[in-house]
Formats: sequence, structure tokens, C-alpha cells
Amino acid sequence: MFPLLLLFLLMPSPPHLAGAAANTRTATATGLSSRRRPRHRGAMAASASCCRVAAVVSLFAVGAAIALLTFSLPATPRVASTTELTGKLSARRSAAPLPPSPPSSPSVNPATTVPPPPPVPSTPPPAARRRKREPRRDNVFFFHVFCDQPSYRRMAPEEALRYAKKEIRDAETVADDPDLYAPLFNNVSQFKRSYELMERILKVYIYQDGRRPIFHTPPLSGIYASEGWFMKLLKESRRHVVDDAAKAHLFYLPYSSQQLRLTLYVPESHNLRPLSAYLRNFVRGLAAKYPFWNRTRGADHFLVACHDWGPYTTTSHRDLRRNTIKALCNADTSEGIFTPGKDVSLPETTIRMPKRPLRYVGGLPVSRRSILAFFAGNVHGRVRPELLKHWGNGQDADMRVYALLPDRVARRMSYIHHMKNSRFCLCPMGYEVNSPRIVEAFYYECVPVIIADHFVLPLSDVLDWTAFSVVVAEKDIPNLKTILQGISLRKYVAMHTCVKRLQRHFLWHARPVKYDLFHMILHSIWLSRVNQVEIDG
Repeated sequence: MFPLLLLFLLMPSPPHLAGAAANTRTATATGLSSRRRPRHRGAMAASASCCRVAAVVSLFAVGAAIALLTFSLPATPRVASTTELTGKLSARRSAAPLPPSPPSSPSVNPATTVPPPPPVPSTPPPAARRRKREPRRDNVFFFHVFCDQPSYRRMAPEEALRYAKKEIRDAETVADDPDLYAPLFNNVSQFKRSYELMERILKVYIYQDGRRPIFHTPPLSGIYASEGWFMKLLKESRRHVVDDAAKAHLFYLPYSSQQLRLTLYVPESHNLRPLSAYLRNFVRGLAAKYPFWNRTRGADHFLVACHDWGPYTTTSHRDLRRNTIKALCNADTSEGIFTPGKDVSLPETTIRMPKRPLRYVGGLPVSRRSILAFFAGNVHGRVRPELLKHWGNGQDADMRVYALLPDRVARRMSYIHHMKNSRFCLCPMGYEVNSPRIVEAFYYECVPVIIADHFVLPLSDVLDWTAFSVVVAEKDIPNLKTILQGISLRKYVAMHTCVKRLQRHFLWHARPVKYDLFHMILHSIWLSRVNQVEIDG
């Protein structure tokens, strides 16, 4: 390095710079005036000196960098011989402490023997022999939860349904779930597993066909509001609704039985054929336009109808009546239209204020419920006249049974406050088996007494109604008070607790929440579809 620097310093100047220097010396010797010397040649000489100095500095910097790199690099490792490695291993083995030997005699008491102190570790193992880093627990949890789960999106609809049916059948027992009260359900473990699979798997295709208001414009208030609220919330669901019908497990016929009656029924005609014919022609149009109905003859399609005439609107189309899943408020098995196990009993709910569907919800504790049983309503059908005959007109102070709530009584206590102050709320059928008073009883935390033969109770595919209601046969109306007084206080308190815990499952929300009425209805429809598929084993 340094010889190169010396050689550079001793190198002669370039020819043009050397000539310029010689001319400068000649001019000085001959006595020429400094004003006549060419200035450009002196500038050239000065620039050459500067370049030389800069070059020297650069070379010094390069040399320092090379020296620094040379001394910082590690030396070439030497490969140890076999003899050296053997000697090191022998020395390490001799230095390692031996494990304590077991007691030589059985007379030695291990409890009183002082164990030897743990061996002091020697020098830490080299970095090359460190154990492989174990995965974090949260990473392992992520792998088991997400990576071990099957890909539902890649499953064909029928394959996903078969998988769900196996999972529900083999559901693990639920030890404790704060969101689910086990006494309310027939099998809480299967319900929880089925509900989880519904949230992950279920996809619904909604037909956009049909003219308003019969289709796509349901009522959101009144006693038939269940069909309207279900349609509204399902259409707004981003989790379950799909635009690609090939991915759907269920197909929804979005018609309103109430709007169908208001649009097509001729008052006082007692003729329901125009209603059923209209729905029949609608289904025929779907079958001609789309391939989905013909694949299963409507078995994977469903409708939701809450009006009393809902079942009768399906009678003109054979496959619609037999195969389609019907969620009906009028779930009467005596007429041959509602099929238990396939169809779903829909709760009939009264919504007075659509913007505030949860208004007035709540009740009084058991200690403040002074009325044994209460009913007030229109007197029609075969059951209500019989109820008024035995318990109406103030015959018994404990049994508050009225045709319509008299003004003198209503001024002291309204209809809602009567339900909140009663232990039992009577729910007799009217013209049909369904009654909105059942859900009203849940709203006001009153145990419902259901009087309607051949009635499939709402959501009875998953709910155990013996835990929170009393079912009385029509023929036992004369013994009604005796039956209710025969229920012990301890049992009634348990039933009242179940009613309060059940209330959340019968509420409509502007935005659906887990386990609310919208999800409970959708789950029952989903479970009906799952039970249709056949699996091996």
C-alpha cells in the first residue's frame, strides 16, 4: 500500500502541466513583467497540485478501509481432529454428576431422607446445540381451531348438509354455557352444535320474482308481524344470503300471506281458491325459469306465513304442499297440511310499534303477582265460549276471565298490567290453534296456559315446553283452576325462571342478535333441511 503511495508522489507531471511550469520559469528568468505572464498556465499548475493532494487523501482512505476489514474478519476456523473431539467428550462425561442411586435397603424411609441438592449446571451449551424453539400456545390454538376445521366453502351443498347432520348427531355434551339455559331445551348440546354449524355453513338464496305487495312487502306490525320481521331481517343478512344460487342450501319464497289476503280475497266470499291459485302459478313460473325447484321438487325451498290462512294458500300445488318447508303460525296437525318434523311452528307475535318492538317487555316478581289466571279477548271458535261459560263474568276472583276487558276494569288496570300481575296467562285458541298471547306471556314474564288440541307448539323441535308452560286439554276446561292450584310454589318459581330465561329467544331486534327469535326460526328451518339428507352409518 505505502509503496504505491511513494510511487505516485514521485511520478512526473503530465506533459502539458510540465510545459506550463517550464514556460513560467523561463519568463521569470528573462525578467518579464508579472503582468504579462499567462494566468491560465499558473491556474493549471495549481489545479494539478490540488488533484495530487486529493488523490493521496483518497488512497489513504482506501487503505484504512482495507486494513479495518482485514482485522475485523474472523480467522478461518480450524477443523478439529477426531482425537480432540473424543478427548472433549470424555472430559465432559467425567465432569457430569451421576444421578442419585435408589435406597439400598427397604428400611430407609424416603419421606425422611433429605434429597441431594440439584446439580449445578456447568457452562451453558453452545449455541449450535440449543433446543429448537417451541411454538407459542396461541399459534397452536390457531392451528387447531382454524386449520383443522373443514373448508365449508369448498363443500357442495349436499355434502355440507351431510357433514352437519353427523356433527349434530355426535355433538359433545355441553358442560356449561352462560348463553344457553339447559332446562329450556330438549337437547342443549345438539342445539348448540347445530346453531354453530348454521352460522358457519347456511346460505340462502332469495327469489327476486313476484309483484308487490304480495311479495317482498310484508307487514311489520300487528299480530301477523312475524312473517314480516323474518323477511326483513333475512334480506338484510350478509352472513346467510347469497347471490349465487349454486351455493345455496335453502331457497326462500318471499311472499306474505297477510298481503296475499288483503290483495286478492273478496270480502264475505269465503273463497280461498284465488289465493292458492296465485301462489301455485308463482311456483310454476319459478320452476319454468330456474332449475332449482325441479332438482328436489321443492324440498330445499321454504316459506314463512303467519296469517291463519297461510296453510291454505299452499293447497293448489302438490309439491309445495308436500315437500316445501312451511314455517306456519297455524301449525295444526288435524288438517293434514302441517307436517311435524318437516314443517316449523312459527311464533305469532304482536308488534305494536315497529320502531320500538321491545317496548313494554318485562314483568313483576312472583311475590307481587296477585292474580292466579287472566284472559281477555274476542270470543270466537270452539274453546273461548267454553272458557267464558265456566270462568267468565266474575264467577271467581282468582280467575280473571273476560270477553273484552270492561272499561271499569281497564281504568284500574290495563291489559298489559293484568298480564304482568298474573301468575298464569290463559292462551285459548280462536278460530285456529295459534294465539299471539303465548309470546305476550313471555314478554310479560307470565307462565302461559295453552288450550288448543292438535297444536304443534312453536319451535318445539328444540324447546321443551313442559319446563315453562302448562298445556291443558280442551275437555279439562272445567277443572282449570284445580289444575293450576295443583302446581306447587317451588315448581312455579322454576317455571317462572324458565320464562324469564326464555324471553330472549322470542324477541325481535332491529339488528339481529345471537339466539334471538329471527335466529331461532332460521335455525329450525335449517335443522329441518339437515334432517332431510341421508348419511351412511
